[in-house]
Amino acid sequence: MAAMEEAAGGSAAAAAEQSVELGGTAEGLSASTNGNISNGVVAAAAATEHALSSSSSKGAVEGPSAAHSIWWGTSTFDSWLIAAAAQIGQVVLTLPYSFSQMGYAYGLVFLIFYGLLGAWTVYILTWLYFEFKSRCSLHGKVYPPRHVLQYHEVIGGLTGKWGRYMTFFFVILSLALASVIQLIASASDLYYANDSLNKRQWEYVVGFFALISVIVPSFGHFRVGAIVGVSSTTITGLYLFVASLVHGQSSGVEHVGAVDRVQFFTGATNMLYAFGGHAITIEIMEATRRPSKFKFVYLAVVFYTFSVTIPSAVSTYWAFGDILLHRSNAFAVLPPSPWRTFAIVSIILHQSMVFVLFVHPVFLVCEKFAKVHTRSLGLRILVRIPVVLFLWFVALAIPFFGPINSVMGAFLVTFAVYIIPLVAFFVTYRTKAARQNSAVKLPPFMPSWMLMFLFNGMIVLWIVVVGCGFGGWASITNFVRQISSFGFFDKCYQC
Repeated sequence: MAAMEEAAGGSAAAAAEQSVELGGTAEGLSASTNGNISNGVVAAAAATEHALSSSSSKGAVEGPSAAHSIWWGTSTFDSWLIAAAAQIGQVVLTLPYSFSQMGYAYGLVFLIFYGLLGAWTVYILTWLYFEFKSRCSLHGKVYPPRHVLQYHEVIGGLTGKWGRYMTFFFVILSLALASVIQLIASASDLYYANDSLNKRQWEYVVGFFALISVIVPSFGHFRVGAIVGVSSTTITGLYLFVASLVHGQSSGVEHVGAVDRVQFFTGATNMLYAFGGHAITIEIMEATRRPSKFKFVYLAVVFYTFSVTIPSAVSTYWAFGDILLHRSNAFAVLPPSPWRTFAIVSIILHQSMVFVLFVHPVFLVCEKFAKVHTRSLGLRILVRIPVVLFLWFVALAIPFFGPINSVMGAFLVTFAVYIIPLVAFFVTYRTKAARQNSAVKLPPFMPSWMLMFLFNGMIVLWIVVVGCGFGGWASITNFVRQISSFGFFDKCYQC
């Protein structure tokens, strides 16, 4: 119960900070001709600043116990841990495959470009989050203390019911499928470590342990899990880098790259998907005391991702070249060894943690539908268990996650984390009054709203044409090419 009260206090402090720390709410509205709105925001800022200081002083007096602090974390660093754990995982094993499809030059350019693109869309998401919070404050809208805001609620509150429905569809479906992919990938990796059981049998084991996810109350209670997630990914990336260099180049290795348009755009889509882990941005911000820092936090996450993926992907492609065109999982080309087994166990631990992160927003949606979201954890667990069982069933039914991964990246992820935030930004600030009363000021490198709209429009155009268009075409073509190898409830797909 104490943990829940602290979570509520943390959410209140997070809500308060949006008017205080950004310095954009009162300052941005002070230029407005509407004096009532301006005075209302200033008053809200003063009230929320008092709430924030009260919350901080309470924590200073009472202080969390040592055991509690191991699990509970709402600091800026905790938000980095969660975002970093969600950002990169199984894709560290498939990026060498993407490099074999695109070549060194295109692979590096697209990887860096999509990483920076992801950081920009997170910045837009944080902007919209604070705009929504500001409008709620001005209109006196108050959520229950334990209520966790979600992506579709924020977008819907700013753009209307159709924006809410569209965001709900793309985001929740993409997160549900991403959760399924974690289960399938874990069973596949376990098979590489120990083939005494087939992949379907390993899936039984994975699904059983996935049920543990239902007991995690919120992202604020996931400090240890996030640390495990980040550490295990780092270990796997380091293993791929060192093992490839030690192995050296295979005899007669070739690095042709970028000769097949289907493979090229499939690889590009995989890279776009690699930086699509920010569908849980709003939930992370709700769990941190200083949500205004998250735009910088995510930029740090992107550079961490570069440090893990670029050395491992380049070195693995250097060692094995075009062999990777027929081996989408990097573990398949590296020789068995205790170190490989250790790396496999590490990535499985990561996938377990990421499953918790991706499935949590799905839990929240189901809790709100069942009207138990702000009630006891026991009641919420009863709602969560059927969700895990259903996702487990889907993982058993469709073990061919590779082609599905590409299709999902081309259509669901592109809309969920790239197109929707940018289009919602257009809709939110389409009027002069909305721009004058913006809760966040324009960044220094964007001197005008027109330039901001133009920049966002170019990104939307790129994502629609390259991500959805060419990427969707390539992913579906690749899907059709492999459809003959698919089998529902296959005992051991591609064994």
